[in-house]
Amino acid sequence: MKIQPNEKYILELLMKLLNTPSPTGFTGGIMKEIEQEAASLGVACTRNEKGGVILSIPGKDGSRTVGLSGHVDTLGAMVRAIKPEGTLRLTRIGGFMMNSIENEYCIIHTRSGQTYTGTIMSTKPSVHVYSDARTFDREEQNMEVRIDECVQSAEDVKKLGIAVGDYISFDARPEATPSGYIKSRHLDDKASVAALFGLLESMKREQWTPQYHLQILISNYEEVGHGAASIPDEINELIAVDMGCIGDDLSCKETDVSICAKDSSGPYDYDMTSRLIELAEREGIPYAVDVYPYYGSDASAALSAGSNIRAALIGPGVHASHAMERTHKQAVLNTVKLLAAYIM
Repeated sequence: MKIQPNEKYILELLMKLLNTPSPTGFTGGIMKEIEQEAASLGVACTRNEKGGVILSIPGKDGSRTVGLSGHVDTLGAMVRAIKPEGTLRLTRIGGFMMNSIENEYCIIHTRSGQTYTGTIMSTKPSVHVYSDARTFDREEQNMEVRIDECVQSAEDVKKLGIAVGDYISFDARPEATPSGYIKSRHLDDKASVAALFGLLESMKREQWTPQYHLQILISNYEEVGHGAASIPDEINELIAVDMGCIGDDLSCKETDVSICAKDSSGPYDYDMTSRLIELAEREGIPYAVDVYPYYGSDASAALSAGSNIRAALIGPGVHASHAMERTHKQAVLNTVKLLAAYIM
């Protein structure tokens, strides 16, 4: 049986997720959306202690449990200090280049629930004022947030309710082009989460059941390395569904499913990886096998934490990861197809 992913459903959900701020550690709002979406599909879910959501789907054979994971936490920042002139010094959350967020619009989220908009800039933002504006190092200590409020001092900022430790989310600016591309921040890993829900929607709409029990972890601390450090004990094998990289020494394209053979944590399970390659070829799904030396996943976090599992890693090809990312809708749909073939 070959499934037909619901493109409209998947893309609409992806846009909704992309437009919901969720930097690592500030994911309460998006997790409620995940729970609501699961309920609409009739899928049972629970929370783990870290706030991740675990979706459970009974299979035909209860002797094994297959785990899938995707993460909704994203890159972001936090207020490190309030500067005397009324701007904010920031500290990064996740591993991105500081120049990739220069001149980006952002939202400051206070702990009282207020939000303020701003712009992330270097402390030498104008070539008309600073002779070294072009060459000035884009490092954390040289970046700040200009708040869109009439503030001239640290005291003015504090009166707004902004404080050290408040979260800063980056505007995702998602856009779907007529040619099928999706460009946005945070496709890592919201494109994969949309694919996972596309899989669940297909089960409901086309009335099919996975071969084995299925548990899907939507994690919320992946960008800082411990999203799936704890997984349900009954999981025997885990496929992390996360973006595939594109660039030097890599064959993945934005329309492909990436199958990662090895990342910074070491090689993934040989038999699982071989099975995924075999299924992609059998089903005619465009794919690429690559090695990512600067990459880690929820599956590698689970293995490093001592989980007694086999693990693999696949996901849609994404260009310019941790910057202004882009994928193609075919990569997301192809990811759904490969996951379905594996769990059937």
